[in-house]
Amino acid sequence: MVFDSAHFDLQPYAGFDMDAYVRRTHCSWEDAGWQSLLVQRFHHVPVVEDMELPAAADLHLVLPVGGRAEMETRAGGRWHRHVWAPGRLELGVPDRAALRRYRGDGPLRSVQVHIPRGTVERAVEQLGSRTVDYEAMAASVAAGDPLLVEAVRAVGSAEETGDLYAEASAAFLAVHLLTRHSRAPGRQVPAREDARVRTAIALMRDRLAEPLTLADIADEVHLSVFHFVRVFRRATGETPHRYLIHLRIEEAKRLLRDTDLTVARIAPLCGFADPGTFSTAFARHTGTRPSAYRNS
Repeated sequence: MVFDSAHFDLQPYAGFDMDAYVRRTHCSWEDAGWQSLLVQRFHHVPVVEDMELPAAADLHLVLPVGGRAEMETRAGGRWHRHVWAPGRLELGVPDRAALRRYRGDGPLRSVQVHIPRGTVERAVEQLGSRTVDYEAMAASVAAGDPLLVEAVRAVGSAEETGDLYAEASAAFLAVHLLTRHSRAPGRQVPAREDARVRTAIALMRDRLAEPLTLADIADEVHLSVFHFVRVFRRATGETPHRYLIHLRIEEAKRLLRDTDLTVARIAPLCGFADPGTFSTAFARHTGTRPSAYRNS
């Protein structure tokens, strides 16, 4: 599969006052001479009241790599709460403006990747796809993809000059997004319901620390509780409750592995009422206590 070099508009942030919100520390156009992939690293201000994000034609991936914040984003007339935390990748829906506000616990840092729309459209043609549901794709990305996270980290730290590396990276990212996170024919779950399951998983990940109920999640995806449980189980093989516990345990493992936070601090961040409840649930799912897991 061959992809020609794809060029961007000169200013993907047209109409956006970057200096008021971020300090750019790397730009692949200027620092590496890339033309086929725009990769940037940013330091963000820790508190924002109302930030208008203009619509972008490109496929825009944002990977937090430092800091934590509670964010609210309004797109399509509705506010959506989500958590900014290292490793929680998000995909902006192309051609959709948004309003965002947040409050962080300190300095925030991110790696951001713009994949040219032309590269994506050529990949769609090569794969024989007809339409792309970018909203469902964004929900699927938010549900988690360790390979995609590591790929964004890699291009974010790449020092290769010239455009060959950029062109190959853009092609890989486009094809991976389309094959892993776009609609696939012959799925057992109808496309609309599958998109709702992805949205539900993204909501679970964003609100791990909150006491989510089945009714909360079902309401968010506009399904009855009964229909939501049936659709979710058919798509994932698990009940929503068990899937949520799995996500909380995985987040706890990440915090035990990558931070110095105490067990008492990690418990509420992962949605557990107290350290004892957290320790019991962790041992039930992993076979070891949190302290033993950290020491290993």
